[in-house]
Amino acid sequence: MEDLRNTIEEILNEEIIKIVISNRINKDVKYNKINFTLKENSKGEYYQIEQYTDKQVFHENIEKNMLKEKLLECMNSDYKQMSAWSTASNFEMKVSKKGKIFLGKKKSDNSKLINKSHNKEKNYILKEGMIIEPLIDLGVFTKEGKVINSKYDKYKQINRFIEIIDDEIKKNNFEELTVLDFGCGKSYLTFVLYYYLVEIRKIKVKMIGLDLKEDVIKKCNDIATRYGYNDLHFELGDINGFKYNNKVDMVITLHACNTATDYALYNAIKWNSKMIFSVPCCQHEFNDQMKSENLNILTKYGIIQERVAALMTDAVRANLLEAAGYKTQLLEFIDIAHSPKNILIRASKANITNNKKEKALNEVKALIKEFNFNPTLLNLLKKDDLI
Repeated sequence: MEDLRNTIEEILNEEIIKIVISNRINKDVKYNKINFTLKENSKGEYYQIEQYTDKQVFHENIEKNMLKEKLLECMNSDYKQMSAWSTASNFEMKVSKKGKIFLGKKKSDNSKLINKSHNKEKNYILKEGMIIEPLIDLGVFTKEGKVINSKYDKYKQINRFIEIIDDEIKKNNFEELTVLDFGCGKSYLTFVLYYYLVEIRKIKVKMIGLDLKEDVIKKCNDIATRYGYNDLHFELGDINGFKYNNKVDMVITLHACNTATDYALYNAIKWNSKMIFSVPCCQHEFNDQMKSENLNILTKYGIIQERVAALMTDAVRANLLEAAGYKTQLLEFIDIAHSPKNILIRASKANITNNKKEKALNEVKALIKEFNFNPTLLNLLKKDDLI
């Protein structure tokens, strides 16, 4: 034990960037390998531990002064090998069957392995350690509130969605909000959004989820009851014909297919909703209508036409929202590596000048003329004199 302690102390005389412990002594040892990585946040430096089983990774953070004892604990009886990297050296420590310790060291410039300014812990709104039941049921968090490694991309995606909404929420001092979620589906984001608004932002919320599937609605209402989300309920209904006579502050529509997005945006505008968040999906309408004499290059190849038509659909929607009095942005929601459907429309009621409204509408008209489009959203808005 003394030899082991001295060897580890020798390694730790240098600032260690990373350590990998591997080569289990027997199969009863829970983790295949353990990684230690030097990190930095607003409170200072620490080591993040990643403990790998066959199917999962478990995370733990420790203070720098705890590293030596943690390494001794691991290497005393469970593992045969430890590799370590400092900014200037590589270390390789091995333990023989008889307990004899061998340490190799060679000089190496490892400064590129770490850039602490890029290694700062992101300040997520939904933090690890929070007990967020929807994320636990979704399999993103463990029961202790730790992110499951295989779900880390999903965790970042959900946080990105909440951040996009938070940018608008923090501009206002909301005490109450009425939120409608069209096409809520399995609704994990609806539940997470409710948690964020009520538990983090401390806003009194009335939230309604709408979907066409009766079994989904029943299941979601049961879950809301189980969570104790008393002001969240779900209704069976079609976006096209949904009637709501009270004030609406926020409308959410995620992956509503084709023109269902247009009906959701139309309803949001008609209700004079303060905020609109929409992730469109399956933009078929323009693709079916698209013709052009001057720009045949965009309709000549099917795959090009499909993609351009989808982008034009969302550009037209954004302009029509602007023409209806909304400050509108098109944001990236999901990395292109995950899905080609990666645009989120964020719109907030604003004092848009008449000149800007007219310019936005004229741009839509020019596109319609060139490509023979007949946008559903434009027709709905014109019918009710909303633009």
